[in-house]
Amino acid sequence: MIPLSILDLSPVPEGSDAGQALRNSLDLAQLAESLGYARYWMAEHHNMPGIASAATAVALAHVAAGTRSIRVGAGGIMLPNHAPLIIAEQFGTLAALHPGRTDLGLGRAPGSDPLTARAIRRNLTGNADNFPRDVLELLSYFDPASIGQALQAVPGAGEKVEVWILGSSTFGAELAAALGLPYAFASHFAPEQMKDAVFIYRDRFQPSPRLAAPHVMLGVNIFAAETDREARRLFSSLQLAFLNLRRGRPGKLPSPVDDLDKDLDPFARALLANSLACSIVGNAERVRQQLQEFVSSTEADELMVTAQIFDHAARKRSFEILADVWRQMGATATAERTCA
Repeated sequence: MIPLSILDLSPVPEGSDAGQALRNSLDLAQLAESLGYARYWMAEHHNMPGIASAATAVALAHVAAGTRSIRVGAGGIMLPNHAPLIIAEQFGTLAALHPGRTDLGLGRAPGSDPLTARAIRRNLTGNADNFPRDVLELLSYFDPASIGQALQAVPGAGEKVEVWILGSSTFGAELAAALGLPYAFASHFAPEQMKDAVFIYRDRFQPSPRLAAPHVMLGVNIFAAETDREARRLFSSLQLAFLNLRRGRPGKLPSPVDDLDKDLDPFARALLANSLACSIVGNAERVRQQLQEFVSSTEADELMVTAQIFDHAARKRSFEILADVWRQMGATATAERTCA
């Protein structure tokens, strides 16, 4: 089976706070490590009351210090918000402290609204148009320093940081292909261009010292529970949070509700069906069936699973069910290869 990983937005449920959300993230990362998940990524979002991972490198340091083997990384860092040298130093520090475990996914969106973007960058000299140049500059800081080099990342130079390009359109696919980097597509919230982006990336990929062949990771929302009804109920928190965000009212993660669909107007129903199309919701058997279909239809090299679930215990249980399903699918695939 292909690797299975976790994207954690460190959700802050209604009635809770960021400190508890970050403690929950470490607890989930430790569970993920014990269950055999390959990576644990956190994402940079700003001015979002329901997301606690804004200081992504700091949050990742918290997770990395409390785990031993699972890869930790950003999914991602919004590079236009930062000077490349600063990011090289931050993730070089993570790599120096936790060798062989550090990933760095890079995106070109601000991860915020225009007002927040201005507060982060002040003069807005960093922007999405400079993204390819900034990626190249950042990559150069991870190269071993040469004698007499005037500017270097310390830590950073010579550190083994696995760099990814993230995207929700074909732009990132083209850049990742040209630079010979692994590519992660945000199909968990923006699936419209997934097939086109994956095709472009694989078709135009140029091997590099970092990667010999194309490698695609796709995002998918998976909400697993003992029953389909309970899984749908858990899923309603993400649906409500997504609608609140699109309506310009971002807040903490809402508590789940029963039968949300009957209360939605046609526009909201269509928006959710389109934006959250790459979602698998149900009991173990339903998750297995839909997961197999998703992997077969996309031919993904890796999956990055996210689940914004209100109750932390239910969130952990969802990932336990998924891990069990994944192991069963792997055992079945191994048996089929043996028989063949």
